Amino acid sequence: MLLGMTGFGSSTAEDDRISVQAEIRTVNNRYLKISTRYPDFYAKLGSQIEKLLRGSITRGTVNLTLKIDSLNRTSDYLLDEKVIQQYWSQLKHLTEVCHLPLPDNLNSLLSLPGAAIDNYSRSHNPEADWSLIEQAIQGALIELTEFRKKEGESAQADLLTSNQIICDQLDVVKQKAPLVVTSYRDRLHQRLSDLLQDQEVEFDPDSLIREVSLFADRCDINEEITRLQCHLEQFDTIITGKTSQGKKLEFLVQEMFREINTIGSKANDVEISHAVIDMKLAVEKIRENVQNVE
Repeated sequence: MLLGMTGFGSSTAEDDRISVQAEIRTVNNRYLKISTRYPDFYAKLGSQIEKLLRGSITRGTVNLTLKIDSLNRTSDYLLDEKVIQQYWSQLKHLTEVCHLPLPDNLNSLLSLPGAAIDNYSRSHNPEADWSLIEQAIQGALIELTEFRKKEGESAQADLLTSNQIICDQLDVVKQKAPLVVTSYRDRLHQRLSDLLQDQEVEFDPDSLIREVSLFADRCDINEEITRLQCHLEQFDTIITGKTSQGKKLEFLVQEMFREINTIGSKANDVEISHAVIDMKLAVEKIRENVQNVE
């Protein structure tokens, strides 16, 4: 089962005190990169949140946003009367010194540091809210996974199609490869016969055999064919397996391309060259799809 790396999931959990909304967005990345946003009050839970995400996601850029609201807003913040009185006394003194009128409201004082007390932070421990936060994140991960499964199914279909194209073209190469040396031998024999037909000279069959042997050694692609066949079988096993292994597929695609490229450079035949081009195009399409597989 392949999983895509692009997706979105959201979930909400609440009790009688707070409401937690979790949103997770993921995009392509060769490695796992996690970015989180939540109120500073819950900074102590950072390692637990990241561990939870890493348990479900192994590759890609992950952006988690937590919105945590108190359902009893009236008690969230309290005004510190002593601090405000001190601010007012200082302001009154400055207005007298500068011969300015006093302001007709306290709006400017209420925004100063210490004027409002975060009553929730003083009376609660972030650990007490972890079960609710975990519930919201787990819900978002479930929705995200379903999104990524659908994307993975689409990628899997494309990968299977491209893989089959390579298999079909490899069959063409396997059928044509043994005939390359025979064709070269016949052409060389005919060329020498044509050149020497008016001459009182006979070519040496041993020399012809040596030349053909050297050519056969240079264009021998049996090892490359065997390795590519193994890579294709392993590739098929991975993309139809139970786990998504995008990084392993990337390395395998590199090996497949290397073998195909070597076949193209060694095999001195037009039909094989055409088959190699088709295989390279299929590998490039695989490479594009694999970049979005976890």
